[in-house]
Amino acid sequence: MNLMLLGAPGAGKGTQAAKLVETYHLAHISTGDILRAAVAAGTPLGMTAKSYMDKGELVPDLVVIGLVKARLQEPDTAAGFILDGFPRTVAQADALDKELEALGKQLDAVISVEVDRSALIDRLTARRTCKACGAIYNVLAQPETASGVCPACGGELFQRDDDTVETVTNRLAVYERSTAPLIDYYSKKGLLRRVDGNRSVEDVFAQIREIVESAAR
Repeated sequence: MNLMLLGAPGAGKGTQAAKLVETYHLAHISTGDILRAAVAAGTPLGMTAKSYMDKGELVPDLVVIGLVKARLQEPDTAAGFILDGFPRTVAQADALDKELEALGKQLDAVISVEVDRSALIDRLTARRTCKACGAIYNVLAQPETASGVCPACGGELFQRDDDTVETVTNRLAVYERSTAPLIDYYSKKGLLRRVDGNRSVEDVFAQIREIVESAAR
């Protein structure tokens, strides 16, 4: 089963991807995680990516496509994968089609997690990340984290540069301009499935499971 998750920043794609990985034992291909790891390592690629990420801009196609191509060739993707955060433009989608064809793979479903814009802004600006263990919290949903201490490990919680109001607003504008056209792209291919992301995590996952199990038949 090869899946793709679409949705604006803060739509909950990462949360749902984690649940899918746990349930169906699929490889999780998150370009966000790959790029942040490169930033943390201080590699030349990471520093280049950081200059774009901090402003809420898209990382150049050549960089992202190269990372995804390499990831798709790793052994754990043979049993199936979830693409989370890629593609972000129609050009990237075209490039992905070519790479999948060359690898003898294909997508079974593209799941669009759709959330109201105001809710996205609230979610993203309330997000905090632990410096020690990397856990992510939302101070609105988890008020105990407002103290700035990670409940899991006691580490310091911080707001990422790309989660400020100014950057979040720009990220959503970039998404609407560059990524939203993918809805039409995959709809025309007959792969798109829409999910109401305004509901609880459990309700959203229940919808996604129905889609996955239907596609697997």
